[in-house]
Amino acid sequence: MRGPDVPRRIAPLTSPLTAPLIARLIRGGGLMACLVLASLVALEANAQDRVRVKDAQFATTLTEPPGYRLVGAGLFTYMIWDAYAGAYYQANGYPRPAPQSSVPRKLVLHYFHAIDAADFADVTEDTLRDQVGARDFPTIAAALRTFNASYRDVAPGDRYTLTWDGQQLTLTLNDEVLYRAPEAALASAMFGIWLGDEPLSRGFRDNLLGRG
Repeated sequence: MRGPDVPRRIAPLTSPLTAPLIARLIRGGGLMACLVLASLVALEANAQDRVRVKDAQFATTLTEPPGYRLVGAGLFTYMIWDAYAGAYYQANGYPRPAPQSSVPRKLVLHYFHAIDAADFADVTEDTLRDQVGARDFPTIAAALRTFNASYRDVAPGDRYTLTWDGQQLTLTLNDEVLYRAPEAALASAMFGIWLGDEPLSRGFRDNLLGRG
């Protein structure tokens, strides 16, 4: 079933870091030298079982244990390029967004452009060094090296899913598990890239958290 379109609005980025390919473009010219816009999608309340963000559809509920419900979804756009669509889920029974807690949660990113695995790894490390800080980064460095080694190239239409089930952090590409480990600190840091206090975009974060 084709889900409903979601209304769009435009908001400025608050960070020079976004999808790996986009981050490289921004680092090349600097944030102040680039006109960077995020096209953000506010999720409408509806009775459908899916929502549509551009060409991506997301289920409003997931039956995978412990069961998840959709909190929010959005479209991230850099200048004239739609980079990816995202959807954030939390376990049933946790209605208040808690993206950096012990709550089971899931972030799905649907890509519209091809990106190399090496770009994902490089930009993930650069982003977390900036966000976590020099004092705390060493506490996740070893786990991050293993996580980054699991990345693979993506093609348009591919989806990375980041999941914390309350015990383990999992990264899947489409339906294939690439990484799984009991790394709570790394999970908090990874979700923080998009959903923390200093995310890639505050507006995109707010839409994923259902605040838009």
